[in-house]
Amino acid sequence: MLRNRKKRIRDKLLSEFGDLKVDSFDFEYIESYFRKKDHFTAFHTLSDKTCNDLDFQELFMFLDRTNSKVGQQYLYNKLRNIPLDSTENIRYEKLLDEFTNNSDFRVSVQSQLTKLNEREVYYIASLFQDEILKPPKWYFIVPLLSFASLLSFIMAFFQPIFFLVVLGLSIINIVIHFWNKKNLYNYFSSIPQLSKLNSVAQELFKNDILKEINPNLMKSANIINKINNRMSFFNLEVEIQSDQRILFWAMLELVKILFLIEPLFLFGTLKSIDTKRTEIEDVFLFVGEIDAIVSIASLRKGLKNFCTPKIIEGLKELIAKEVYHPLIENCVKNNLKVNNKSILLTGSNMSGKTSFIRTIGINVITGLTINTCFAEHFSMSRMRIFSAIRISDNLMNDRSYYFEEVITIKEMLDKSNDGDLNLFLLDEIFKGTNTVERISAGKAVLSSLTKENNIVFVSTHDIELADLLRNEYDLYHFSEIVDHKTVDFDYKLKEGKLKNRNAIRILQINDYPESIINEAIEITKELDKNYCG
Repeated sequence: MLRNRKKRIRDKLLSEFGDLKVDSFDFEYIESYFRKKDHFTAFHTLSDKTCNDLDFQELFMFLDRTNSKVGQQYLYNKLRNIPLDSTENIRYEKLLDEFTNNSDFRVSVQSQLTKLNEREVYYIASLFQDEILKPPKWYFIVPLLSFASLLSFIMAFFQPIFFLVVLGLSIINIVIHFWNKKNLYNYFSSIPQLSKLNSVAQELFKNDILKEINPNLMKSANIINKINNRMSFFNLEVEIQSDQRILFWAMLELVKILFLIEPLFLFGTLKSIDTKRTEIEDVFLFVGEIDAIVSIASLRKGLKNFCTPKIIEGLKELIAKEVYHPLIENCVKNNLKVNNKSILLTGSNMSGKTSFIRTIGINVITGLTINTCFAEHFSMSRMRIFSAIRISDNLMNDRSYYFEEVITIKEMLDKSNDGDLNLFLLDEIFKGTNTVERISAGKAVLSSLTKENNIVFVSTHDIELADLLRNEYDLYHFSEIVDHKTVDFDYKLKEGKLKNRNAIRILQINDYPESIINEAIEITKELDKNYCG
């Protein structure tokens, strides 16, 4: 039976390698490790604004092929933090090759990792990130009551009067026991899983190639092993409750009440855990990193095209060949070269401008974090990423769309002078205001943003901006083909600014009244004279 079960697991892991994960994603728990972690050592941490602009949750669901909840939390945190250098990614490649080419090794690792795929595993990080529950000031009476109960119970066999003492103490102990129940349940999810995590980590450490991730892991694992006896109490509790062994549970509960075993074990265990936060995180990171590498190997296996990026430190340069958006099915691939200038995109709605800007942003993120780009070739400098793509009215704070946009872009201007290389992604700058001021303010802001070590990708409908910025920005456009009754988009990036206007033509093929079409054409001619004049 056990052999058949192992074979089924092996066959499942082999067949699903490279496939999308079929699972639900609870981002409240997935993000929890990232939210509480200090990121001061990262080169850059992606903001919630940028993540929203780039559809980060959808991207994560596509990228995530982890086998454990620990690995899932680790991968999420990794994707939102751009590291200071590429040393870690270079080290990954050796393991990635091993996981890709050695299926027996990979499946043995995955089999261990799947032991940590229960929902309760999400709570492990709270043991080293959250403040541990401290006993109340009156807690000193608990060991005294426990000792008094034990002594009275023994003495009762010699002097029956002590049974009354035991009864009296039991009434007090019942109150304390059930007061402690809530505290105990708060840790029922995390502490049993910690023991399991430590066991999995020690099994994985037996592989010589995995030892390189943290050669000193066993120091941390052995320290955690020292509190395993205490943690086994929580494992027993979970097993009893899950198996519904009511009679045994009832007898054990009476013993625990009589001698106050639960509060003694709980606060004793928590005190030990509180002094071993570093060791617990070491083990967490070891397992998480291994699972993340397996996940990247599975991701690459499922891709038709990918490359590892070339990192060119300190240069205002970005080269993309056959780059595509991983979330767009049958996405049209494009080529682009940025060299000491920024990029201004023109084109009509739905032509592909915003999707292309997101394509660049996503590839920069995955290239710098998991050493994987969705392209034939992708080279870039290490850079921070800021965006202003999705902006909406903030009704709760009584802010208009334009005001929200002003605040977001002001933050970009502040970052642009920090000395680091930045990638700024903007869609339709200042579209919340009138044409003349939009073009004027847009030109001034975009000229400022592209100075120093900054690369800007911006889309606009304002052809005038292309003329004003032609010395600072390389101009590209997306266009469509308007037939007698259809509008077709090829989503191919083309050099130069958009020359053909099709908005009125699209109204025409959709049977707008001829009087409206004629008036619109005449007004366009008049406006062109004013702007060109």
